[in-house]
Amino acid sequence: MDASKPIAGKVALVTGASRGIGLAIARSLARMGAKLSICARDEKKLGDAAHDLERSAIAVLAVPADVTRSSDITALVEKTSQSLGPVEILVNNAGTGYFGPTHLAGEADWDAVLDTNLKSVFLLTKAVAPGMIERRSGDVINIASLAGKNAFSGGGIYCASKWGLLGLTQCMAEDLRPYGIRVSAICPGTVATEFSPHAGKDPRKMLQPEDIAHAVEMIVTQAPRSFMSEILLRPTQKP
Repeated sequence: MDASKPIAGKVALVTGASRGIGLAIARSLARMGAKLSICARDEKKLGDAAHDLERSAIAVLAVPADVTRSSDITALVEKTSQSLGPVEILVNNAGTGYFGPTHLAGEADWDAVLDTNLKSVFLLTKAVAPGMIERRSGDVINIASLAGKNAFSGGGIYCASKWGLLGLTQCMAEDLRPYGIRVSAICPGTVATEFSPHAGKDPRKMLQPEDIAHAVEMIVTQAPRSFMSEILLRPTQKP
């Protein structure tokens, strides 16, 4: 095995990969030799990301998809399998947020956040798990958040989705570990992306998307007899 390509030829599916954390993770997996399937809702941004990744990846498939829809997920997994092969690494990164008093939020706000951050992980893992079980191997990596462990004003709906994601991750890990499948969560603090408000914070002291990508690298190169079930990621200095 080429030490510079430790996951050469493996098929990795990354959701929400058109920008930010997802794109950084896709770049990292590409450098490590993976064949990439990426998805996002914005077809234009997804195409730009695919063009960027094609410079380093051995194969890139870009599929516009809304991961809150089971029909889109079925099509995404089928296209990936047909074009690249069965999914061996799934990174559930797609996410959205609502930040404001919970009592002022609407039902649509709740549905958008919970469907994207939690339901999509259930649907995607359910779609790829049978193949992983058959092969008795696979990595499912869920990009959670320290908001899944810490409450803050205005974070009710977002925190609920991430607390739920951590519970789901831990239970899926127990369900799937007998088949050699590793299910892990990465919980970053505030990351310097356009995702959430950073008023008053110094972006130079914040986590960068590449920091989360590095955590993914550690998980997928872990010796097969063990797995990192949860990684808490903080900046060295408070922003």
